[in-house]
Amino acid sequence: MSVVVDDDVTGFVWSVPDVAVVARLIAVVLLGQAQHAARIIAALEPAAPAFLHAVLIADAKRQMVIRGDDEEARQAHRAHRDGFLFECMSWIAARQNAVDRTFLKDPHIDATSHGLDGLIVELHPTDPVIQRATICEDKCTVRPRRLFREQVMTTFAEHHSNKRARDLVANAAAIIRETGLDGTEAIVAAATVLEASVRSYRAALTTTVLTQAKRASLFSGYVDLDGITQAQRIGAMFEIDGDLRDWFQALADKVLASLDELDAELDAAGV
Repeated sequence: MSVVVDDDVTGFVWSVPDVAVVARLIAVVLLGQAQHAARIIAALEPAAPAFLHAVLIADAKRQMVIRGDDEEARQAHRAHRDGFLFECMSWIAARQNAVDRTFLKDPHIDATSHGLDGLIVELHPTDPVIQRATICEDKCTVRPRRLFREQVMTTFAEHHSNKRARDLVANAAAIIRETGLDGTEAIVAAATVLEASVRSYRAALTTTVLTQAKRASLFSGYVDLDGITQAQRIGAMFEIDGDLRDWFQALADKVLASLDELDAELDAAGV
């Protein structure tokens, strides 16, 4: 739902009404089937994978289990895993609000992957022209203000000054090719992402339950991305009333349960 932040930032608070449904969708993404998950969301179909294979399920399970030789390594792995889960949640939220000509970068399959967290490209209803491109940064953290100030804004500032132009154009072109354009046509269309008039930024952060004043404090400094409007600076918050790591462990457990169910389906089919 939309919430007030301040005159510089457009705010949203995310909620998860059914954790089991989200976990099932994440399980499908983990199997390397994000495009099929997008279809499930758009068509409100049952959250079943397009196909099953024991190797895919085993790999997906390993990604959800905390590993490490010592506590420091385990904590680092947990942070990466929870970051992946939150990136998937961010992608699901974007897909739920997508229209026919909205195209998204798929979530990272590897929890330790780096690079652009997310990119949402909205095309003209008929022409291969970008009407809006939203650069996304997702941070699953107990220190949202610190990460917004030190990491999110650093990344956004680099994009705003086109210091990451090649990566942005390449990702946009890859997304636009889903429309059927060939590589050259997609690259030409993708060049529009370099124009500030079509570009938006979305910072998604895990937080405690915040007042309006605390939301404004959280996103203080967003206005440093100058030359754009309030609507182009988006602050999304997933508010957790409790322990962050406990909440994401419960989500990971449900993802594992979904994968176990899929494993059982394979066994029943004798595959």
